[in-house]
Amino acid sequence: MTPAQLLTELLGRVVESAEAAVDGLTEDQLATRPAEGANTIAWLVWHLARVQDDHVADVAGIEQVYTGQGYAERFGLPFDPAEIGYGHTTEQVGAVRAEAALLTSYLRAVHEQSTAYVAGLEPDDLERVVDEGWDPPVTLGVRLASVITDDLQHAGQAAYVRGLLGA
Repeated sequence: MTPAQLLTELLGRVVESAEAAVDGLTEDQLATRPAEGANTIAWLVWHLARVQDDHVADVAGIEQVYTGQGYAERFGLPFDPAEIGYGHTTEQVGAVRAEAALLTSYLRAVHEQSTAYVAGLEPDDLERVVDEGWDPPVTLGVRLASVITDDLQHAGQAAYVRGLLGA
């Protein structure tokens, strides 16, 4: 298995896990908080897709799906389209309301763009420094590993919240 194939496999697990977490739920269920101030399934899945979209588009030098394919308008959220969810207040988390179909559509579009990018990577590409702002500087391989692990954690959190809903 090549590094590109491994990354493609891992990105596939993100989309499968997140889709399973939202499948068949209503907008109200997706917006339910298991406890006061907790994240909702809708926010978790929107956020994991936004992080992947933002970070992969950045390292690939391409436009984000969120803005380039009209998802910012479709979601109609009350904050800047550049937002990806880091540092969101409880009010901002609660503002992310969407139907499962919209979340899944955006997630799949991000997945398609991400996998198209990683499929063309060669092993040496993963050593390219993509962020000098850290010590040590962040390589492409480390950035992609960070995105995928963060996304899988959030997909797992969404699945947990779904379980708490009894869905």
